[in-house]
Amino acid sequence: MCYLAFLVLVQFSMELIFHLGKNNLFLTNVYFIGQMVLLGLFYHAILKSKSQKIFVLSSLSVALLALVIQYVFDSTQFLKFNLFEITLTSLIVVIFGLLHLYNMLSEKKEYYYFTIGAVFYLLTSTVLFLVGNLTIGLAQEFGLLSWRLNALLVFIYYLFILFEWKESFNPKKEIKNN
Repeated sequence: MCYLAFLVLVQFSMELIFHLGKNNLFLTNVYFIGQMVLLGLFYHAILKSKSQKIFVLSSLSVALLALVIQYVFDSTQFLKFNLFEITLTSLIVVIFGLLHLYNMLSEKKEYYYFTIGAVFYLLTSTVLFLVGNLTIGLAQEFGLLSWRLNALLVFIYYLFILFEWKESFNPKKEIKNN
């Protein structure tokens, strides 16, 4: 729930700053770091193995330290589209999601659709951002195409979240035997 509130807050802030005519690109960095931390804590909470929990917390710590070091040496990176940050934060969450999917091979399918959606979205959007950065010098249509495709991927991701919410929190109807 915190993750969803965070998504709404960042999206609203980005729209507001954009409509005020200001540069909102720094919020993408807030978004990716916040997403990594919140989803990392989510997976930490649902993973059962102590070693996996330690791995999640250690990975989060190392990633945050790497980003702090990057920003200390080049603070302008926080105001740019930071591909290192996007790749690092997204792939770490993908690894956490894959750990959870692996565990579900022998356990109850808990947060299955959410995890599938997160892994799918984060992998595809990371590739899209990496490729999209290469299209900066090309025609504007190519840049807009990558942003539109990302918007579609976000929409699909939100559908996975909605379906997970429906499956996880919808009271099951019991079949009565007469």
